[in-house]
Amino acid sequence: MKLMIVEDDKALAKGIELALSEKENEITVCHDLKTAEEMWESENADLVILDVNLPDGSGYDFLAFVKESSKVPVILLTANDLEIDQVTGLSLGADDYITKPFSLAVLRARIEVQKRRIREQRENQSIKSILPNCYVIENLKFDFERLCFFKGEEELSLSRNEQRLLQIFLKNQGRILTREILMERLWQDGAEFVDENALSVTINRLRKKIEGETKYIQTVYGQGYIWRKEE
Repeated sequence: MKLMIVEDDKALAKGIELALSEKENEITVCHDLKTAEEMWESENADLVILDVNLPDGSGYDFLAFVKESSKVPVILLTANDLEIDQVTGLSLGADDYITKPFSLAVLRARIEVQKRRIREQRENQSIKSILPNCYVIENLKFDFERLCFFKGEEELSLSRNEQRLLQIFLKNQGRILTREILMERLWQDGAEFVDENALSVTINRLRKKIEGETKYIQTVYGQGYIWRKEE
């Protein structure tokens, strides 16, 4: 994975670089806004670690520059812990915000969260390219292009979360999905803040709407849930 570090404190930048120096990481370090902008197009970074206070401008400017043309995740680093600064960064599209001084272990953990999301997004894009958006299973028809869902002749009214949960199961038929995986995919930007009971409620509502004699969503005790794969 290609990481770009934009940090004017050379000692800190070096420390971050060493902490993230793993086989799968390619790291580019920039110490000012001008260099970061010049290198952006050629580096094709997958993730940016960005200091807000740069010697020749604001890190917010580079954040806006990155987000204008890409969905590359950006983790902001700043010595300022004022709420207004965090709100500014997040409103401009920052994916995470870390206040200095910070532990490198914490930074690594935050980066792992972003890397996991990147992998899942790429996996979903790959799945999307080979799987249909329309499914016909016995008397059920689910059309995710037109957002039309039928059980026999009855049109089903599914909430947004029920639609997303249904699509997750359909794209992973025959595969056990843990509660943690389902929550992360269903509430991508804030699973850690969602009551786990919300998942149980959503699953139960979806079951009531789509199931009859055939139980498609099966509980695998101690492991999670699985959509019964068609024979």
